[in-house]
Amino acid sequence: MAPVYVGKGVGKTEEMNRRNISQGSTFERDIGYSRAVVDGRWVFVSGTTGYDYSTMTISDDVVEQCRQALRNIDDALARAGVSADDVVRVRYLLPDAGDFESCWPLLREYFKVALPAATMMVVGLATPAMRIEIEVTARQNR
Repeated sequence: MAPVYVGKGVGKTEEMNRRNISQGSTFERDIGYSRAVVDGRWVFVSGTTGYDYSTMTISDDVVEQCRQALRNIDDALARAGVSADDVVRVRYLLPDAGDFESCWPLLREYFKVALPAATMMVVGLATPAMRIEIEVTARQNR
């Protein structure tokens, strides 16, 4: 995709490259979105659940769903050229607030360097099988 140039005053331009990243899930195809979008130095990762996209299966266990969601996010971040250490914002979406605390050890380990700004919201998710969804924003620092 060709770069898009955005004017920043007379004689000043900033090159912004936009790239979409797909993990090939049926959700991406059926709903029409990308797992992640790289826009310049910013990386936006869509809400990601605990589905193993290679088999389109999901565990009943919220901690295992959290672990798989982080694997999915890690893959998207790596393909965007960043890592969990570059995450500046994270949102956790859960149908049951009582499930969140059991995920804390995984989250604390995954985000131990970045310590991003975070929000947890209690919401309905797309299917009852989904017990956690995680969305992140990262910024390339190089």
